[in-house]
Amino acid sequence: MAETGELGEQLADFVRRVAELKAARSVPAGDLPTVLDAALFELDHVVDRLWPWFQRLSSDGVTSMASVDRQEQQLLKALFQRVPVPVALVDRETVVRRLNFAATAFTGVRAGYATGRPLTGFLAHADRAAFRSQAAAVARGEGDRSLTVHLQQEPSVPVRATLTALRPGGEPRTAVLVVLQPADDLVPSGRGVPGPAVPSLSETTRRAALMDLVDAMATALLSLPDEGTAPALERAAEVLHGRFADWVVADAGAARLTRTAVLGPAECAEEVAALAGQDPAACPLVVEAARGGSTALQVRPEDPEAFGRDASGAPVLVRANVTSLLCVPLTGASGTVHGVLTLFRSGTGPAFSMAEAQAVDMMSRHIALAMARLN
Repeated sequence: MAETGELGEQLADFVRRVAELKAARSVPAGDLPTVLDAALFELDHVVDRLWPWFQRLSSDGVTSMASVDRQEQQLLKALFQRVPVPVALVDRETVVRRLNFAATAFTGVRAGYATGRPLTGFLAHADRAAFRSQAAAVARGEGDRSLTVHLQQEPSVPVRATLTALRPGGEPRTAVLVVLQPADDLVPSGRGVPGPAVPSLSETTRRAALMDLVDAMATALLSLPDEGTAPALERAAEVLHGRFADWVVADAGAARLTRTAVLGPAECAEEVAALAGQDPAACPLVVEAARGGSTALQVRPEDPEAFGRDASGAPVLVRANVTSLLCVPLTGASGTVHGVLTLFRSGTGPAFSMAEAQAVDMMSRHIALAMARLN
């Protein structure tokens, strides 16, 4: 569908250019060779590019892209709406396709009213041309852009608009994702006075990374084959390892725990093997999570034996140089614990935050649902 749509756009452009060439027949005779050269160039374009493109689409039977799973679409729409920063999805003409909850509060414009109208209509007149130009450049694939604009209802408050290209699945055109953020520490309230502060750029970046992680986890779980509970837990561990945690330890079960996966740094193969051979019942944190069903977040763990000892007798937290940890039970909708997921960060990296713990807690419920479904 995407390629078919692009071919349609190319053909529409060709038709417009042919109409211009027809209108140029009235030029002086001395200028006709230039018009003829342009016409020949257009014909070459059809022969060399458009016609082979059409033949390839016809022979391959490429008429549409595979549709995204309905559950995943609903989840992604919900995530878009719940992103805690103002976000709008617009087309290359800046017409609003979606506006999340934060954006409606930020701009003071209802999503139902904004949808189908150009986003530039809510900006000060002096900013509209520049915003349209930057949006068109982003949609053409010329890279991300950022500029300062002003909302029409509060022109005194500068707003930073960051634009990035987005290609929704199954759609022929590139859309533009617009993130709105105050250029200073004030948020337009929609009533003519500055409102409370919004997250800083660094905080916004961290939240966006968390949303990407939640999206990756949802995609991995929704694409699981029907092969039992272990693949769900192993896939979840792979998503979290590296990009979010230095170590990931996955234990399946509740009354009788079984170590399903251990992922650690590449240079710690010996420690990974030792941890894989450990009995989960010898890990106080894991046992407590499985029995009590509560998440544990620790920074600079005080008890070095909170995760037990390895085969050599060394405390796991000491040997792995753990600076912060998350131990999360995988609790299903009925309250049944299907396993425990433990994440370590080591070295000089940042400790787990409360926001990250909340995101992991949400993902743990998704993992538990996938395990229950495949059980």
